[in-house]
Amino acid sequence: MTVTERVRSDMTSAMKAGEKQRVGALRLVLSELQKAAKEGGDDELAVLRRERKRRLEAATQFRDGGRPELADQEESEAKIIEDYLPAQLDDAELDAIVAAAIDETGATEPKDMGQVMKVVMDRAEGRADGKRASARVREALTD
Repeated sequence: MTVTERVRSDMTSAMKAGEKQRVGALRLVLSELQKAAKEGGDDELAVLRRERKRRLEAATQFRDGGRPELADQEESEAKIIEDYLPAQLDDAELDAIVAAAIDETGATEPKDMGQVMKVVMDRAEGRADGKRASARVREALTD
């Protein structure tokens, strides 16, 4: 079952259960997945990660703007989207990938971060947030 099919199925179940907020979030995600498929993008997980990131950024903006109720709504939508993404790497697994990438690229200082990040993100296969991975790589290269 593809992610799109799973989202469509869950949306139908949420409609039947009367979960309006969940239906709204899944409808938006389904729309983005269909749009990406139509444009030839077949990486459903990339679409989900992008949509999750958008929701979290919007939540931050709403909190900064004094609208906590809207921020809470965006965060709950991000949580719904998160359920369709693979489990995130824990810190130990991410650190192991970072260390292996540094060894492989021969990086020794922060200016080599781009090379290391490319390897880390390829190996993480979407199971690590770029911001978190970047912080780990920077930390490892400055030690």
